[in-house]
Amino acid sequence: MKLYHFPYSPNSRRVLATAIHLGIRLDLEYVDLAKGGQMKPRYVKLNPNHMIPTLVDGDFVLWESTAIMQYLADTKPRNDLYPTDVKTRADVNRWLAWNIAHWGTACGFFIYERLAKKLRGLGEPDPVEIAKGTERFHRFAGVLSRHLKKRAWMVGEGITLADYAVGSYLDLAAPAGYPMAGYAAISRWYAELSEQEAWKKSAPANFMKESR
Repeated sequence: MKLYHFPYSPNSRRVLATAIHLGIRLDLEYVDLAKGGQMKPRYVKLNPNHMIPTLVDGDFVLWESTAIMQYLADTKPRNDLYPTDVKTRADVNRWLAWNIAHWGTACGFFIYERLAKKLRGLGEPDPVEIAKGTERFHRFAGVLSRHLKKRAWMVGEGITLADYAVGSYLDLAAPAGYPMAGYAAISRWYAELSEQEAWKKSAPANFMKESR
């Protein structure tokens, strides 16, 4: 299987961590977002959204990071990341959907305004957008913090796809300037996630070297 990715993207990070956790070897192809690699005709033919990541497994092409995570997990039956118990899997899916609809968009304000715009030479952060992002971030960070106060992991007693998905956005908390003060439960959980072997091995610096 081949994964087209950009190491500093949260979407790529969560897929890489999933593959490493499951022991799935991926051939990696670096897509340089800073140079418009996602807009090259060869890549757009694979992913019409011109976004990353994209997985190619033989003649099967799959985009959207959450779908890729689920697909990888389903190729390894009876794994701990994506439990088959109906209610537990529904709970994992709930947080995967929450991550797409709410958490990712909240973090996305800061990622775009403070990182992506700089990378693409699009000017300074827009204070109005930062204010919108701050309001949205506090709303959903509150949900996450309350959920994590009395539990070690997002769902059940161990790491699942939900942890890798939600945690991937926190990679950029410091450089993007998320308003993290007051969210001790989130910080504690992410610190524990950061100590996990698959998370360490999926660190962007490791793949910047391999991919070029």
